[in-house]
Amino acid sequence: MAEPKVTMDVGNDGVAIIKFSNPPVNALAIQIFAGLKEKWNEAARRNDVKAIVLTGSGGRFSGGFDINVFEKVHKTNDVTLLPDVSVDLVTNTMEDGKKPAVAAVEGLCLGGGFELALACHARIAAPRTQLGLPELSLGVLPGSGGTQRLPRLVGLSKSVEMMMTSKPIMSEEGEKLGVIDAVVPSTELLKVARQWALDIAERRKPWVRSLHRTEKIGSISEAHEVLKLARQQVKQTARNMPQHLACLDVIEEGIIHGGYKGIIKEAKVFQDLVLSDTSRGLVHVFFAQRATSKVPNVTDIGLKPRPIKKVAIIGGGLMGSGIATSLVLSNIFVIVKEINHEYLQKGLKTVEANIRGLVARKKLQQDKANKAFSMLKGALDYSEFKDVDMVIEAVIENIPLKQQIFADLEKVCPPHCILASNTSTIDLNIIGQKTRSQDRIIGAHFFSPAHVMPLLEIVRTTKTSAQTILDLMAVGKTIKKVPVVVGNCTGFAVNRTFFPYAQSAHFLANLGVDVYRIDALITSFGLPIGPFLLQDLAGYGVAVAVGKEYLSAFSDRVFTSPLLDLLIKSGRNGKNNGKGYYIYRKGEKPKPDPTVLPIIEESRRLTNIMPGGKPISITDQEIVEMILFPVVNEACRVLDDGIVVRAADLDVASVLGMSFPSYRGGIVFWADTVGAGHIYKSLRKWSELYGNFFKPSKFLEERATKGIPLSAPASTSSGSRSRM
Repeated sequence: MAEPKVTMDVGNDGVAIIKFSNPPVNALAIQIFAGLKEKWNEAARRNDVKAIVLTGSGGRFSGGFDINVFEKVHKTNDVTLLPDVSVDLVTNTMEDGKKPAVAAVEGLCLGGGFELALACHARIAAPRTQLGLPELSLGVLPGSGGTQRLPRLVGLSKSVEMMMTSKPIMSEEGEKLGVIDAVVPSTELLKVARQWALDIAERRKPWVRSLHRTEKIGSISEAHEVLKLARQQVKQTARNMPQHLACLDVIEEGIIHGGYKGIIKEAKVFQDLVLSDTSRGLVHVFFAQRATSKVPNVTDIGLKPRPIKKVAIIGGGLMGSGIATSLVLSNIFVIVKEINHEYLQKGLKTVEANIRGLVARKKLQQDKANKAFSMLKGALDYSEFKDVDMVIEAVIENIPLKQQIFADLEKVCPPHCILASNTSTIDLNIIGQKTRSQDRIIGAHFFSPAHVMPLLEIVRTTKTSAQTILDLMAVGKTIKKVPVVVGNCTGFAVNRTFFPYAQSAHFLANLGVDVYRIDALITSFGLPIGPFLLQDLAGYGVAVAVGKEYLSAFSDRVFTSPLLDLLIKSGRNGKNNGKGYYIYRKGEKPKPDPTVLPIIEESRRLTNIMPGGKPISITDQEIVEMILFPVVNEACRVLDDGIVVRAADLDVASVLGMSFPSYRGGIVFWADTVGAGHIYKSLRKWSELYGNFFKPSKFLEERATKGIPLSAPASTSSGSRSRM
């Protein structure tokens, strides 16, 4: 792999082109910063250099700071590993240097790369260059002056929006805002930047030091209002995360006390945030997500994915239509098969509505929507299946029905065709029992809504071929999902890990804890909705059907609550009919339904687990732990059974599939933050009080007693049980 390097080339015109290179995105490694300082100082000393142009190699400026350094800091707790460049290099050497510098940017100009460009005295960009400061998405803030210079170049409101959302803008918008001085064709970029630098040196163009500008910030009172509104918004949208409010404080420091004071505070706060649990969690998820594309004996044996051009989907319901939407939007031809004309039309119309919704929200252009519509076709029989590359079965969770479909598919599909099921819980070996082509059977488990949720859980059996897995991974990436390969069992990795989640909530409800208190606390922890609201939205039929599967597979540790049956008997079905734990009215947020309380009381009477017949007294923290520690316990069993390649895969899957808060790093990472010892002791105490549902797994017990992190790779003995 090419070493990071910085070069300088001085032309006859007296312009030094300083170029840095660190493929693929010119990440700012520590060697790059050292090289920039060396070359800048050389250019300052040389009499034949009048001005400087800073640029990146390979058609990209820079994707930002090398976050591998964050990972090293997190492992060692040593912040001195971070380069201290904001004052010394970016401010003193570059911005306050004796020779003018122009940044020539194209492709990517993000994070630390954008901050280098902001410290130059002008910025020339190629068309459609991405500009942004996404540091908050990694739990930190811009650390090389971005919090101070961007507000001075684009105004306070826009800069706050860019930093708080971590969303980039294009160079064309940047030119309108004033952060880009000119947008020119890529072929002209260096030529224009050179001339611009000379024009500054010869006083034909202004020599602008961003940190010294104030005209775009407005008055102190105006700035105070902008920051006050921003603080109110982030308290709603970024709860439990310190970096947003910290960033706003640092921006304010610079407005009140001057840009240089802001730079000093920014550097200190940056170091504090790097060591926060939030940054550790977000950086872990960042690397974990990239690691999911490496699957031993699949991605490392020289195979190439085959092209998947035509896919058939059996079942046009909620899941089938969502999967079809994802595929046609990525230019894959789709046949949707249904059992009658009415269901088929409903399914096709749902796909069309999904696509029209994207156009209405300006997330898709009309010509691309028209192309997607043309890729969709309906069918009532298998006549169109003779040339499909993959079939995804997405019918109801009915074992005999699925078995019959797979037996039929083997007869009508070509021999290379992948036979996939979108089942969320049923063991694939049972589904494919009547099929001979076991090497082609695979799980393609999408999460609802399938065209929105980013996770694709790819389920392999012991007989699924490496080629089939690789092909489905490639399809997942094509349709912009994150594929995570897992082993086969009831519930697979994600749903199996989280099956105790709703059951824990029901356990607590039957112990006398208020269901709305439970939902509120789980939302405060960071999940988007609580377990009871989630059950309302999913519909009770799903919970009942899935519950039977878990009772059959894990009878030693299932809690059976009568509450759902009582709700159904009373005519409730959650959002589907407007009545559940909450009341649903069009255009309104769900509201707690006091008339459900007698039904919950009846469930408590039937369950009869309240000590002395009275509701338990419990703290907020204990409620969160009693809901989530059983999930961690099942995650331990999933790890012990070898259902995932690595613990980090379960972290990614929990974040992308179950909306576990990314800033907590995923379910296993969070558990290691809490500590296996505390989790084990708590579960053991509850199991003594309430029985086997809380009984700690052997894996958890072993890790807790030996002080080994839950995320540490399994020993060879447990690896022998791997389903991978």
